[in-house]
Amino acid sequence: MTTHSPIPLRVGLVGTGPWARNTQAPALAAHPDVVLSGVWGRRPEAAEALAAAHGTTAYSDDTGLDELFGASDAIAFAVPPDVQARLAARAAATGRHLLLDKPVATSVAGAREVARAVEQSGVASVVFCTLRFAHATAAWIDEQAALDDWFTARAQWIGALYAPDTANEYAASPWRREKGGLWDVGPHVLSVLIPVLGDVTQLTAARGRADTTHLILRHTSGASSTVTLALGAPVGAVGTEIELRGEQGVVTLPRWSDAVGSFRAAVDALVDSARTGEPHPCDVRFGLRLTELLAEAEEQAGKR
Repeated sequence: MTTHSPIPLRVGLVGTGPWARNTQAPALAAHPDVVLSGVWGRRPEAAEALAAAHGTTAYSDDTGLDELFGASDAIAFAVPPDVQARLAARAAATGRHLLLDKPVATSVAGAREVARAVEQSGVASVVFCTLRFAHATAAWIDEQAALDDWFTARAQWIGALYAPDTANEYAASPWRREKGGLWDVGPHVLSVLIPVLGDVTQLTAARGRADTTHLILRHTSGASSTVTLALGAPVGAVGTEIELRGEQGVVTLPRWSDAVGSFRAAVDALVDSARTGEPHPCDVRFGLRLTELLAEAEEQAGKR
C-alpha cells in the first residue's frame, strides 16, 4: 500500500462519461495522496457539472486541455481508446504521468505512439486493467503466478450489454458497439492469463454469434488457454469465469467488486511509480502488448 506522500500528485481527469462520473472522479477526489486538479470534457456543461461535484476546475476545448496539463502532474483518461491514445501521447510529451484505461488503443500504431512518448519523456504509466488492481483478484493472480506447472486455463467473459430491457449506461458507447467484447473485456482476461501462464506465443481466433470471439492461446510456459468473449449475448448466457488447471489442482478466479476501490489501487500504483521511477508490471508496455494480441485476433477472426 502507498505511504502518504508529503506532496500530493496533481491528477487531471480527461473525460466526463459514466466511467469518469461513477469511478474515476470519486476515486481521485477521495485519494489521500492526490489532488484532483481539474476535469476536461468535450462538452463544457458536462465538464462543469463533474468538476463542481468534486470541487475542482472545469476545462474544455483544445486550449483547455493544454491548461489542464499545465495544472497537473499526471492525467487519468476516461475517453474512447483511440481518443485516449492521441491525447495520452500528447500529455506524455509534456512530461505528465499517465493513468490509462484499457485498451490503450484499438490500433497497434496508436498504442505504439503512446508507448514511444512515455519512453522518450520518462514518465510513469499505469493501465487500469481492473482485475490487476481489485483486492481479491490481484492477490489471487500473484498467488497463482508464484506457482509452477500450470497445464491449461479456460476463461469466459460473456455479457448481455445490449439485451432488451437492460439499463446499462455503457451500452451507449459507440466504440464498444463497433469493437465488441474482444476489445472491451479481452484485456481483462489477458491481464490475468499472461502474468500466470506467460506471454502469448501463438494465437488462433474465430468468430461466433453476435460479437462473440473465441481464442486459443499458447503461452511461454508451455500451457495453453481457451477464451470466449462477448458483450452481445442473451441474458441467460451471462457469466464470467477464469479457471486454471495444473499439478496444484483446479482454481477459479474469485469474485470482485468495488470499482472505485480498484481504481484507487491503480492510483496508488501510479503514485508509487512516479515517486520511485520503478515501472509497474501493468504499464503502457503491457498495454501495447495487449493491443498487439487483440489486433492479431481481430485480423484472424475477421472484422465485424
